[in-house]
Amino acid sequence: MRIVIGLALLAALATATAAKADPCKAIPDRGPMPSYLHRGAHFSGPVVYVGDGDSLCVAVGQGPANWVEIRLKDFYAPELHSPTGPAAKAALERLAIVNAGIKTGQAPV
Repeated sequence: MRIVIGLALLAALATATAAKADPCKAIPDRGPMPSYLHRGAHFSGPVVYVGDGDSLCVAVGQGPANWVEIRLKDFYAPELHSPTGPAAKAALERLAIVNAGIKTGQAPV
């Protein structure tokens, strides 16, 4: 029995895919927050990336170093790895990106 469980775990680990890194880099994982992004700050820009059904990136400047991740508050969307996750991401893309005329994953021109 332990061998079967061990083999199943090994197979799951071998077929697992690495998560894609967050391309929105304006807010650092560690260190100080940029001064222009203080709590309550207002900013605007085009949506340049949709991560899943409840998070996206807004460009406040050129390149991913100036993309701000936005997480939709009080909004439930299934995780990307769940069966309905890709549909949730596609729905947010239609709302945020397609309506703005920008293709997914491409920075504004």
